[in-house]
Amino acid sequence: MSRTILLIEDNEQNRYLATFLLDKHGYKVVSAVDGRSGIELAGTLMPDLILLDIQLPAMDGYEVARALRGIAALHAVPIIAVTSYAMVGDREKALAAGCNGYIEKPIDPETFVAEMEHAGSLPAAKLGNP
Repeated sequence: MSRTILLIEDNEQNRYLATFLLDKHGYKVVSAVDGRSGIELAGTLMPDLILLDIQLPAMDGYEVARALRGIAALHAVPIIAVTSYAMVGDREKALAAGCNGYIEKPIDPETFVAEMEHAGSLPAAKLGNP
């Protein structure tokens, strides 16, 4: 059975690249283009992991992470911040908001899936199992 990942990302190119890489490794990816729709989708989808951009329109990723952590059914779901915010303290700010891990953009296509799995403590998906 493939793992479902919710990708909350407003940039179309970033969504495409992450989805391509994750699909290639056997993950099912469902996308949301903003925080509000991501929160709604997370509550109904119950994903195995959430990849969260921090720089989102209207509601930033920190607010989204806090809202997701306020949903009891999602407490055990790992949230990984995937962001271009890479200044001193940005990682800690994401973790304090409720993220379990942090990956800097631009992502490296060679290592992204392994970084995500490590950050989320998510075992590799089994290829070929939809």
